[in-house]
Amino acid sequence: MQTLKGDFTATLEVKQSKFIAHLVPYELYKTTLKQLKIQHPKARHFVTAYRYLNEYSQAVEHSSDDGEPKGTSGKPSLMVLQGEELINVAVVIVRYFGGTKLGTGGLVRAYSDVVNLVVNKANLIEYREENTQIIEIKYGNIRLIDYEIKADNITVVEKKFDTSVVYTIKGVKESLENFLAKVARIVTLR
Repeated sequence: MQTLKGDFTATLEVKQSKFIAHLVPYELYKTTLKQLKIQHPKARHFVTAYRYLNEYSQAVEHSSDDGEPKGTSGKPSLMVLQGEELINVAVVIVRYFGGTKLGTGGLVRAYSDVVNLVVNKANLIEYREENTQIIEIKYGNIRLIDYEIKADNITVVEKKFDTSVVYTIKGVKESLENFLAKVARIVTLR
């Protein structure tokens, strides 16, 4: 399985209809969809598809045709994600209608092609399960913790400042264990 780092865009034009695919990590799906609807108020359709692993490591999949004929857009887009074995990703395709109807076969081809274009453009990496950990530190240790987080390729999900600093961090099991071993004397696990 693969996932992606960053977000990517590809555009395809078919008979004056414009298809703009946005491939993003699943956590950015809802905000990306909202932003695209604001950025493209004259677009006709916002077709979506996503795949992610839930807390039980089960693949959750969904697609939406958003007004296109049933099965001509969301499902073909999802099938590309499945075929590439992508996980924890979402694709949003913005469509501007060009005046010429493409037919069901034309729509399936166009949506599949634009998702393939954006997947080929994307920076794909091997999927490795990540764990989440909450740690608490004193203010004086922020610089050291931030340095070690970066060094071990850990992601900061959330940082709260109160009487102490509480981090919610996420990373591959080995990286997280290595990080926690290095900073064990100055952090409190929650």
